[in-house]
Amino acid sequence: MKEYQIKCMDHAPMCCKCWSRIEAVEINECVWGDAYKPKCTAQVVFVPGDAFYARLTCEEKNPRAVHGGFYSEVYKDSCLEMFAIWDDQSDRYVNVEMNSIGASLAAFGPDRYDRTPIDRIIGHPFEVQADRNENAWSVTVRIPLEDLCTLYGMSSDKFVPGYVIRGNFYKCGDDCEIAHYIMWNPVETENPDYHRPEFFGKMVIGE
Repeated sequence: MKEYQIKCMDHAPMCCKCWSRIEAVEINECVWGDAYKPKCTAQVVFVPGDAFYARLTCEEKNPRAVHGGFYSEVYKDSCLEMFAIWDDQSDRYVNVEMNSIGASLAAFGPDRYDRTPIDRIIGHPFEVQADRNENAWSVTVRIPLEDLCTLYGMSSDKFVPGYVIRGNFYKCGDDCEIAHYIMWNPVETENPDYHRPEFFGKMVIGE
């Protein structure tokens, strides 16, 4: 099981210069074939009293981006994803799936089949910012502490140094020219299935 150290900051990382100082992990595990494997990374920052910020990046020149709006089938496009269990007393996880134009799908529940779109619980989707240049694209999602507390019925006081969040980062593209499935922590199943929290890695809040 891989582990990532989440950096604490006193302000939101709003520019590339800020993110350049944040450790990145590679999304590079291919269990179900590696015919297409662009370089992908993930970074997470914690701003106490505010939110978690996750930035996922893919070096890809022409990402497929057909689906728009919230809760569309973005996983069929070139898609970057973060799944995480934010409350260590719960088995429910949040999946956030995003394409290169910032369209997203986010839901909450214990498994693939029992999931609720987050806007039905917290009243709105998470804020997603997409950035793209000639050779790469990235998406940054803000996950407010207030929303996590609503989802889990928890207190944000537990987000202290050493606290462990279990999760995974993914890259996929079901309807891309070459369908592909790439992970941070490998999912050891016969067929592609990202909704497997037993294979989540650890994200530990640092100092």
